[in-house]
Amino acid sequence: MQDALSLTKVPVHHADGHACDERLVERVAGGDRLAMQVLYGRHHVRVYRFVLRIVNDAATAEDLTSDVFLDVWKHAGRFERRSQVSTWIFAIARYKAVAALRRRAHDPLDDEIAGQIPDSAEGPEATLQKQNESAVLRQCLTQLSPAHREVIDLVYYHEKSIAEVAEIIGAPENTVKTRRIR
Repeated sequence: MQDALSLTKVPVHHADGHACDERLVERVAGGDRLAMQVLYGRHHVRVYRFVLRIVNDAATAEDLTSDVFLDVWKHAGRFERRSQVSTWIFAIARYKAVAALRRRAHDPLDDEIAGQIPDSAEGPEATLQKQNESAVLRQCLTQLSPAHREVIDLVYYHEKSIAEVAEIIGAPENTVKTRRIR
């Protein structure tokens, strides 16, 4: 129990976080609920934000995020270590978000509203500091296609490599490279 609790202190983006996540998934595969709680705590905010940017609906994003972690719980034993745990989780999240969009194809995405979604994880000071910059960036992102926005989101906001993004979205690396803006 102490081991799982100590794992929460490793940042998600830290190099040791990857090995920590793999240990957590192993324990989740064995039915360890505390390990699942720790894994959820380490990744749910980033997964929620990612899904929210795709589906543009907070309630749907919350439901899909729960579904993602339910799948992680059910299928942890199938994790093959061919990628990082976070890449595997984001791939599940993307699949679920895209499937949700297909189900509601009659309801088009409103890019203007998507551009106005605030990042609730930042504190008020940081939000105020970045407000003008963020507004300009969000406006620019709304001009991109959903496919390009998805790649930008994964590369720049979630710090995924080209190979990881290609795996998450199921596209060749060269396609990811052409959708990425530098």
